[in-house]
Amino acid sequence: MTSNILSAYKKLFTRTKDLIVLSSAQSIIHWDMETMMPPKAVEQRSQQLALLSRISHKMSTAPEIGKLLNTILTSPQHDTLGEVEKRNVHLIKKNYDEQTALPEKLVAEIAKQQAITVNIWKKAKKAKNFAVLKPELEKLVALNKQAAQSLMQVKETATPYDALLDSYEPKMTSDMIAAPFSQLRQGLATLLEKIQNSQNQPDTNILHIRIPAEKQREIAQALTQTLSYDITSQAAGGRIDETEHPFTSGYYDDVRITTHYHPDNYTSSIFSVLHETGHAIYEQNLNLNWKYQPAGSPCSFGIHESQSRLYENIIGRSKEFWMHMLPKLKQITAPALADVSLTQFVHAINKVEPSKIRIEADEVTYNLHVIIRFQIEEGVFSDKISISELPETWNQKYKEQLGVNVENDSEGVMQDTHWASGLYGYFPTYALGNIYSGQLLAALARDIQDWRSQLAQGSLEGIRVWLTKNVHSHGDLHDPADLIRRVTGRELDAEPYLEYLREKYSRLYGF
Repeated sequence: MTSNILSAYKKLFTRTKDLIVLSSAQSIIHWDMETMMPPKAVEQRSQQLALLSRISHKMSTAPEIGKLLNTILTSPQHDTLGEVEKRNVHLIKKNYDEQTALPEKLVAEIAKQQAITVNIWKKAKKAKNFAVLKPELEKLVALNKQAAQSLMQVKETATPYDALLDSYEPKMTSDMIAAPFSQLRQGLATLLEKIQNSQNQPDTNILHIRIPAEKQREIAQALTQTLSYDITSQAAGGRIDETEHPFTSGYYDDVRITTHYHPDNYTSSIFSVLHETGHAIYEQNLNLNWKYQPAGSPCSFGIHESQSRLYENIIGRSKEFWMHMLPKLKQITAPALADVSLTQFVHAINKVEPSKIRIEADEVTYNLHVIIRFQIEEGVFSDKISISELPETWNQKYKEQLGVNVENDSEGVMQDTHWASGLYGYFPTYALGNIYSGQLLAALARDIQDWRSQLAQGSLEGIRVWLTKNVHSHGDLHDPADLIRRVTGRELDAEPYLEYLREKYSRLYGF
């Protein structure tokens, strides 16, 4: 690079680094809000978050950034930039254009309303009363509709909802995912019917043997140790805390996960820990040379979800994983699980049964939960569904698509924190993550043909190295569809994931 463009790039990088550091600080404040913050502090915290959002917005839209971008993009030496530098400039410009399109007042209002709505959601969920949440949720949705309208032009999307979806899965639209979602829904319906008709149903009573919370904390630590997510050493970059809704938060050297412990449902924590650890491993294995650069961030929420679902389900619900882990589980819980066999346990943790709660759903029906939310979100942001109609619409779709009756709004429309947190367009990334995980599994199995035997011996190193090389270390160098194409050689396709499910569950259920 010549001195002129190099100088402009270095100045742009400095400003961007400050933004990324600020964002990492905001994530820890959000983490504290969910884990440690006292109830009385919510109004004060909403003011703090609103201020930080205004600061971040001002920094993102500073005129100097626009001038530096213009200098770089119009320079005759632009082509002397390397691939990473060009990607950084592209991502900075994308963020600058989008943030410039949003009024600072609206950004602050959204941040403040998110904090308030999440707090009200907790109370409404506990009271099983959607009417308590409705007024604040209406305010938050209205604010996000304003933001979506502002972002449509700069993102060049056909609908407000696509503008929101792009924030989580860049370059992806509702039309683009409609076909694989339809493919997924049809394939799952056929598989579900075969499973339900099978005479070989598992005994799940062993999953409800009472295991005290303190023992479950030991199990969680054993799982993270097996997966190489360090929460105990002097060099640890992670930790586990307890929340109602498990999540992962952090950046590179400080990535934290949360879980919950139910004494009469010990596997709930096991699989939330596996899921969140998958997220954390991705964050901690990003390219260290790109730290504080836009290209050094995760690729997308869907790619992120592919990692958590791969660790939770493809690895964590496999027979091979529990050949190594079940003896440890028995040792920690002794004598509670002494009589549980490997075959019995693996079949039980892979029980397929339509349910009301997404985070407790099995692999086969999980995506139907997500598709329902995707359908509702599209309806809300196209003004076809009002906030008042959400409970009725939700209950109807659960009856039609999952065959279950929702008894109250806490196990229905209020079960997730996402809508109260303003995360509209987020839900589709869960199903996309599953589709991606199937495609990545096919590529991994092609490159490491004995990965299952390695897993049975308690070694996840080969898998971790492959994922780091092919996914984690690429950060945000490519858009998600491009990354999947580069790693797997295929476009977005639900068939590899369906094939994985068909092979696994035909073996478990004997058809």
